[in-house]
Amino acid sequence: MDRSTVPTRLAPVTVRHSARESDTATILLHGAAGSWSTWRTTIAAAEASGAVRDLVIPDLPGWGDSPVDDLATLDAGGLAETVATVARSLGYRRWRVVGHSLGGFVALELAAQEPDATTSVALVSATTLGARGAELGAFGRFVHYPALIGLLCGMRLLLLLGPLAAPFVRLLDRVGILPLLTSPLFTKVDRDAVHDLARDLRPGAFVRAMQSSRTYPAAERWARIRCTVVAWHGDDDVFVGRDDDARLAAIIPGFRAIVVPGTGHFGHVEHPSLLAGVLRSR
Repeated sequence: MDRSTVPTRLAPVTVRHSARESDTATILLHGAAGSWSTWRTTIAAAEASGAVRDLVIPDLPGWGDSPVDDLATLDAGGLAETVATVARSLGYRRWRVVGHSLGGFVALELAAQEPDATTSVALVSATTLGARGAELGAFGRFVHYPALIGLLCGMRLLLLLGPLAAPFVRLLDRVGILPLLTSPLFTKVDRDAVHDLARDLRPGAFVRAMQSSRTYPAAERWARIRCTVVAWHGDDDVFVGRDDDARLAAIIPGFRAIVVPGTGHFGHVEHPSLLAGVLRSR
């Protein structure tokens, strides 16, 4: 896997990618609590059963190896535009997008922005809180998405620690407390995934992503999507609302959902082969 840095309007973006062999990329977008590394087990599982080509895996601006000077500039529209810029800079004219958690949110905005270039969207445990847009107040968000709001409160507390936040989270990981704190995200805690979370956590970017989702006009934007959208999520995913699938189906033409039994928020980590066919298909 090669590593490149691509200049974009928001910030230089670090992207891992395979060699270009066609004009269509498979873009993998990470969530708000991770980076490109969340996809490593999925890629390894796909490669074990066949070649995986034309992968594009960016660290979104504000996360991983793609820092930004001003987090206030980040929103779904800007992040999606950045992803398109990265793909085109690598020579691709079209793409299939796979997004986990926040990455699913960005994938849907990319499909709305670029209907001709986006051939399909796969959502993995996508946090589509913005599907309600400004419809929900603070109380409504807590009622429908209590775990997500709880995580947001935790991120705000980490922000108060400033530069001490990162070593504090790593300490929690070393002494075995972080796996307990993150256990609601998994049906079976994956220690490697927890280590990645401890290393890649960016509380400022997480809080900004949540803030920008509150005014995002999901119904208006996602109604423009023309490609097929398939959503995979676990039946024990604490970040997916009970009626999210029905609401998304009412907004997005061609939407369908697949519920994976006994699975939490990191479906692609708990079941690495879940997306093997998607990553290998043409």
